[in-house]
Amino acid sequence: MPERHFGGARKRVATTAPVRGLELVPERVELLNRAGTPLPVDEHTGLEHRLDWRFLDIRRRPAAQLLFAVQTTVEQALREFAYAEGCTEMHTPKLMGTASESGAEVFELGYFGRSAYLAQSPQFYKQMAIAAGIDRVFEIGPVFRAEPSFTSRHATEFTGVDVELAWTEDVEDVMAFEERMLAHTLARVAERHGAAIQERFGVEVTVPAVPFPRVTMARAQEILRAGGWDPEGAKADLDPEGERALAAHVRRETGHEFVFVTHYPAGIRPFYHMRAAAEPGLTLSFDLLWKGLEITTGAQREHRYDVLLDQAAEKGMGTDSLRDYLNCFRYGCPPHGGLGMGLGRVLMVLLGLDSIREATFLFRGPNRLTP
Repeated sequence: MPERHFGGARKRVATTAPVRGLELVPERVELLNRAGTPLPVDEHTGLEHRLDWRFLDIRRRPAAQLLFAVQTTVEQALREFAYAEGCTEMHTPKLMGTASESGAEVFELGYFGRSAYLAQSPQFYKQMAIAAGIDRVFEIGPVFRAEPSFTSRHATEFTGVDVELAWTEDVEDVMAFEERMLAHTLARVAERHGAAIQERFGVEVTVPAVPFPRVTMARAQEILRAGGWDPEGAKADLDPEGERALAAHVRRETGHEFVFVTHYPAGIRPFYHMRAAAEPGLTLSFDLLWKGLEITTGAQREHRYDVLLDQAAEKGMGTDSLRDYLNCFRYGCPPHGGLGMGLGRVLMVLLGLDSIREATFLFRGPNRLTP
């Protein structure tokens, strides 16, 4: 007896149904769960209201269900690659006793009579693992950012993909690792879901060639200003418009959807990013853009204790709150580098979605704590 789904209730349908040339005649209908009517969402419902009824939104849209099958494959492929490269998977604390870095953009909460903070990155803990002698580590887990950003790309809680690699000679080693990891992951997605993604989202999944193009920040700004990009003020960083324009330029010149933007000024990078020996005003760092959206930030880390002290002081940071972090380097730590990538942003670009809200099961932003 065939079963059908109607409005949330599974029914054994009392109608004739041809099956491979045969006609089946069900004898009864069994109601397993009565569904309310009408549904609070339909094909005309706006995104914010659909998010209020996310479970119904997903249930009624095959494309939304496909998203989570793709997410599963992406995470599986990322782990598969990391394991093959000798990485150890870590699970770092999300409760911290001190606010990381400057203390900005962190959530503070009560913790047995004192303050605790939600981790805005596993950065320090990854480096602690490197100092502990675990040469390659990665983590896929929650990240919290208390930034009041109302954009299509920001969330206050998201899933981060973080990697740290010991014995890197240069930031180039980190970029090479990531581009191979992404090529492997997209190959898996294309193999398992390429046809379905094309059908449901109208997007062709292509496996990128490696290496990805590299453009220094200084050169990126030259290219953009020659094309008319003129942000307000003397910005050292790229705004979203600049990122999109640079990616479009690289696509025209190379045919590539990815581009690493490298050597950011020290003034806009964290104190633990290593400086270029020949140009100490620049960091050995990068952002990775995919189709004009930043999906990754990475760098060669500064592993020398005395240099870290100097760079923290340069940014006006006291060392008391950094004591546990700095202790990792007092007794020797190998050269290392790493990256942090947003899983939601990867899915957003991969499936051609307009907002990270749709690339997340239950989105969290400044105005959304439910359902």
